[in-house]
Amino acid sequence: MIQWRLLVTGPGGGAYNMALDEALLESAIGGEAPVLRIYSWKPPAVSLGYFQELDEGIDRAEISRRGFGLVRRPTGGRAILHKDELTYAVAAREDDIAHGDSLMGSYRTISRGIEAGLQMLGVAARLADRSGEGRKQDRQTLPTVCFGQPAKVDMLVASRKIVGSAQTRRDGALLQHGSIPVSIDPAEHLAVMPGGLNTNERAAGSAETLAELMCGIADIIGRTPSFDEVAQALQAGFVSALGISFVADELAAVESSATARLITEKYGNDAWTAQGGTR
Repeated sequence: MIQWRLLVTGPGGGAYNMALDEALLESAIGGEAPVLRIYSWKPPAVSLGYFQELDEGIDRAEISRRGFGLVRRPTGGRAILHKDELTYAVAAREDDIAHGDSLMGSYRTISRGIEAGLQMLGVAARLADRSGEGRKQDRQTLPTVCFGQPAKVDMLVASRKIVGSAQTRRDGALLQHGSIPVSIDPAEHLAVMPGGLNTNERAAGSAETLAELMCGIADIIGRTPSFDEVAQALQAGFVSALGISFVADELAAVESSATARLITEKYGNDAWTAQGGTR
């Protein structure tokens, strides 16, 4: 039985959360044991994909007005509003993950743990079979919102996206992290990530369309579970599905130092947020 580190770090700001995830990737590159990190966001924040342009599709004025943060992820994909959710991150050497040498193979391995954890909460989620799977609405009207279009690495419940994940790889190691909403507000997503829609379009059919494409745990089980309940279910799901054990851990000094460095160099830097991987 392989032993993983478990870090339940609770709420953090956007720059801290993304910097810490990359710091854990650096630890994995250096040979540290695989880690599952579980966390949330305070204040809420919009995260951009590594290659995503920061243009009119992201309403920076509305993000600021609401007191939300704005950060760029080290991974790809579209923008996500992180608010009432649990976020997971897995950092590991490729050799320490079943099928870790394959992008989709590693996604499937990690998703088995998430799927098992959600099932313990009464959520019958599964990995999408293909990109764009789900309901047939025209997703081109929602070009910016990650949860508006399932990719084959995301998880669905009855054709609605409930987990959005992304992965990056470097020097024989991988970082995969993803958003698991407890509750989700389509109108709020469109308010801060309009994707070129005008105010009337945001408030009308587009919000209804988005509601049919995404969901949170509470939408499925009819109640709002606590962060701790979801975190415990996720841990149990990984143990059950992946055949691993966890040791509760804390950040090493080198990880705390790397996090501070990465906040300065990247995630707390406005120029990085504006340009990021497009430079």
